[in-house]
Amino acid sequence: MTVLPDEGFSLAAEFPDASREQWQRLVEGVLRKAGTTDASGPAAEAALATRLQDGLATSPLYTAEDTGTVSGYPGFPPFVRGGRPEGTAVTGWDIRQRHAHPDPRRANEAVLADLENGVTSLWLTVGDQGLPVDGLATALDGVYLDLAPVVLDAGAGFEPAAQALLRLYEERQVPRGAAAGNLGADPLAVLARTGAAADPAGPLAAAAALAARCDRDHPGLRALTVDALPYHDAGGSPAEELGCSLATGVAYLRALTAAGLSAEAAAAQLEFRYAATADQFLTIAKLRAARRLWARVAEVSGVTGTAAAQRQHAVTSAVMMTRRDPWVNMLRTTVACLAAGVGGADAVTVLPFDDALGLPDAFARRVARNTSSILLEESHLARVVDPAGGSWYVERLTDELAHAAWAWFQELERAGGQAAALRSGLVAERLAGTWARRSADLATRREPVTGVSEFPHLGEPPVVREPLPEGSGPHPAGLPKVRRDEAYEALRARSDAHLATTGARPRVLLAALGPAAAHTGRATFAANLFQAGGIEPVHDPVTADAETAADALARSGATVACLCSSDRLYAEQAEAVAAALKEAGALRVFLAGRPGTEEREAYLRAGVDEFVFAGGDAVAVLSSVLDRMGVA
Repeated sequence: MTVLPDEGFSLAAEFPDASREQWQRLVEGVLRKAGTTDASGPAAEAALATRLQDGLATSPLYTAEDTGTVSGYPGFPPFVRGGRPEGTAVTGWDIRQRHAHPDPRRANEAVLADLENGVTSLWLTVGDQGLPVDGLATALDGVYLDLAPVVLDAGAGFEPAAQALLRLYEERQVPRGAAAGNLGADPLAVLARTGAAADPAGPLAAAAALAARCDRDHPGLRALTVDALPYHDAGGSPAEELGCSLATGVAYLRALTAAGLSAEAAAAQLEFRYAATADQFLTIAKLRAARRLWARVAEVSGVTGTAAAQRQHAVTSAVMMTRRDPWVNMLRTTVACLAAGVGGADAVTVLPFDDALGLPDAFARRVARNTSSILLEESHLARVVDPAGGSWYVERLTDELAHAAWAWFQELERAGGQAAALRSGLVAERLAGTWARRSADLATRREPVTGVSEFPHLGEPPVVREPLPEGSGPHPAGLPKVRRDEAYEALRARSDAHLATTGARPRVLLAALGPAAAHTGRATFAANLFQAGGIEPVHDPVTADAETAADALARSGATVACLCSSDRLYAEQAEAVAAALKEAGALRVFLAGRPGTEEREAYLRAGVDEFVFAGGDAVAVLSSVLDRMGVA
C-alpha cells in the first residue's frame, strides 16, 4: 500500500483563501437582485442575521474570530464543555422517565415496564399533582432502590414525601451511599408556581435539614432541585430561565451554608433542571452557558473541585408540545433530546408525545424512553465529549447567552434575590413581556407550529387520554403555563363546538381565478391559513360572471370568500368577482396577496374587505372571521 506524504497534500491547496469582504460582496449582489436591500459590506451581512430572544442574533457567517471566551477543557472550570472529563461517554446520559399517575398500582406497572426497557432513573410527581405520598411504597414495589435513582417532585409537600422515601430506604436496607437521586425540595419553585404568601424561610429551613441529613447519611442523594421549568413554562426566554435558576441556586447556597453545611457540601446538594427545546443550537448553548455561570458562582463562593460542576437535568419543553396533531411532538422531542445530550446534560427526560393531552399511555412512554435509547445505542451520540465544542457559532452563542443571563441575574440580586423578585412581580412582569413578543411572532407565523399554524389537518380524529390529576393545572396566583399552540387551539376549539352543534365546520370559499398555474400557490396559502383557525376551505373556480360567483358561493355553503390568483388576473377580474360575491351575500371577501396602494384601493372599493398575506396577523384575521360567521 502506498502512503502519501502529509507535506503539501491539501485538497484546497490550489484554491486561494476567500476573505470575508469577498463573501460580503457576493451577498450584496444577491440581495440587490432579490430587491431586499441595497446595503453593502457589514450591513449586507447583518441583513441576513436571524433575531433571537434576549437581544441576541444568529449571524449568517462565523469565523475563528467569533468564538468569544475560551471554554476550557471537559471536566475543568468553567465546565462549559462538561462537568466530567469523560462526559457521558462511559454510560451515556441518565434516561429519566416521569410518572404522575395517581393510582399507585398502575404507576408501579409503568415504572417496572420503563426500568425493564431502558430507563435508568425515575422522576415521580407526588402529592395533589400525581402519586399520593402514602402510595410511594406501592409505586416502587419491586424496584431495586440501590440501582434505580429516584427523583421526587412534590411541590409544597416535599418534606413528607422526602421522609416517606427515606423511610423506604431504611425499610429496604439500602446500603449507605447506594441511594441516589433527589428529594426534590425547591421552595422557590413552589413560590413561583403558586404565588404562596407564606414566608419561604420555613420551607428553606426544612430543605436545609434534608440536605444535612443527605450529606450525613446518604452521600449519593441530593436534597434540593433548582427547577427553571416554571420560568420557561411561563414564557421566559433562555437567558431569563438561566438568570432565575442562578438566583435560586445562590439563595439555596446561602440557606444551606447558614444552616452549617460547607460551601462544597451545599453545592453538592443541588441539581439544576432546564428545558430543552427543538431549537437545538440554543439548547446546546443554554446548557453550556449554565455550567459556566454556575462555575463563576461556585468560584466566588469558595467551592472547589468537582462540587463546582453543575449537575443538570434537561426536560423536553412542555411549551412546544401541541394538542393538535400530537404525533409531530415526537419530532420535536427527538431534536430536543439530541440537543440536551450534545449540550452535556447529565440526565434527560423526554416528555411523551401525548403529554399535553393528559396521562400518557404505554405506547407514548415507550416512544419517550426509546428516543434516548436510540440516540445513545444506535446513533452513539454520547461517544464524543462535547461534540459542539469548537463550533464558532455555538461558542459565540454560549458566550452571548451567558452574558445576557448574568445581566438578568444581577438585576434579580439587586431586587433582593429571587424570592423578593417573585413577590414584587418583577419576574412575572418580565416573563409576560417576553411571552407577549413571542406571541406576536406566533400569531404572524414568523414562528410556525407544524400541524397547528402550518399544515393543519381538520379531519384528523382527536387523540384522547385520561385526564391529569386535578392539581396539575397552573395556580391562579402563580406564574402561568403557556403553550405555543394556545391562540390557535382556542380558534380550533370554537370550530369544534360549531361542528358539534351544527354538524359542519365553518367554511370559506376559495374563489380561484384562472388556470391552476395562476391560482394554486395562493389557494394553498389561503387553505393553510383558514384551516389553522378550524375553517374548512372549499375550492371552486370562479369567473367575473355574477351568476357563476353566486353559484360557487351557494355550492360551498360558505358565508365568506377569498380570491386566489396571480397579480395579473387580479388586475383583470378581482374587482368584478369581489362585487359579484358581495352581491351574492358574502359577509366578508378576502384577497390572498399584498397588492400595491392603487390596486388595494380599487379592490376595497369593489368589495374586498381584507387582504391575507405571509407575515400578517393570522390569529386576528381568523378570530375576526369566526366572529362574523357567528361561531361562538
